[in-house]
Amino acid sequence: MQAAPRTILYVVIVALAVALGAAPAAPEATERWFSTGIYPRVQQLLTPVSNAVPFALFDVLAGIAVAALVAVLVCGARQARRVRQAAPMLRAVARVVVGAALIYLTFLLLWGFNYRRVPMTERLLVEAGAPMPEAVVQLGLDAAARLNALHDAAHQSGWREAPWQDATLREAFTQVQRNLSDAPPAVPGRLKRTVFGPYLRWASIDGMVNPFGLEALANPDLLPFERPFIAAHEWAHLAGYADEAEASFVGWLTCVRADVEAQYSGWLALYWQVASEVNEMERARLAGALDPGPRRDVEAIVARIRRGEWPWLQQAGWRLYDRYLKANRVEEGVRSYGAVVTLVLRARFADGWVPVRRGFD
Repeated sequence: MQAAPRTILYVVIVALAVALGAAPAAPEATERWFSTGIYPRVQQLLTPVSNAVPFALFDVLAGIAVAALVAVLVCGARQARRVRQAAPMLRAVARVVVGAALIYLTFLLLWGFNYRRVPMTERLLVEAGAPMPEAVVQLGLDAAARLNALHDAAHQSGWREAPWQDATLREAFTQVQRNLSDAPPAVPGRLKRTVFGPYLRWASIDGMVNPFGLEALANPDLLPFERPFIAAHEWAHLAGYADEAEASFVGWLTCVRADVEAQYSGWLALYWQVASEVNEMERARLAGALDPGPRRDVEAIVARIRRGEWPWLQQAGWRLYDRYLKANRVEEGVRSYGAVVTLVLRARFADGWVPVRRGFD
């Protein structure tokens, strides 16, 4: 390719990335053509492929990207030194910028546009306003009571199956998706280990989705009773629910419809969420409502997090993720995690924790 056409192509790619990044969200259009149109079909193609691969595709893609970055910059630096001019290095930097623009465009087309879909609060019948503090505490007490009732049966059955092979959990996930949207249901993903596992451990991140391979990656230290909810949460991301609160809401709905082990995992996650949002006195009240068994499980999670976390890295990582969410139109940033409590308390449900969609009163 000649220099002039190549330069024009570079400019077009970067301009397109900037334009799409700055374009208005248009939630209704995004919901129609992407989140319930193109994306589910892409996910149904990519996730089964990633499930068939025992290693994380994200690791391979990240390795290729780093190798390409180093190769381009080293080559540009060598050429600049050889000819004693800055032009080769400037061309190398331009290639890096174009490469970053292509990665961003790929991210948007494979998954990222889901950040711009219609919010759950506008697709479901949700009462306006924030829940009252008393209601939040009562939700925590209800979660504690559920944990007390489920603990013995859940631990007796154990968590022998990998979540993506649990037929009951998979079926519950499909049912929840059909309650929430008319889109084709997403394919559940296997929780994979990743070479970035140490970072997930140090930053206290339980899981993440690879938006380029549509696969689910997990913290290697997750305890057995945490895995069903974390899997369901990441499956919700694979289903196009990019917002963290919405993914937790979908994950919780999935767990409470599945077997006793998954129910326990879902209520434990909700208890943990509520406990993180109330004051110290209310938190003590919630802890006092737990029987010894569930209390030991909560303490085990606390010990897991404290054993692995690097506080400075955790803070830096969450600040970076907060900026990432806000850059993708999630104005609450990481606070969107806490919004799941509002959805649980303010959404209208039919029997069996079936959320009521707008237009289906």
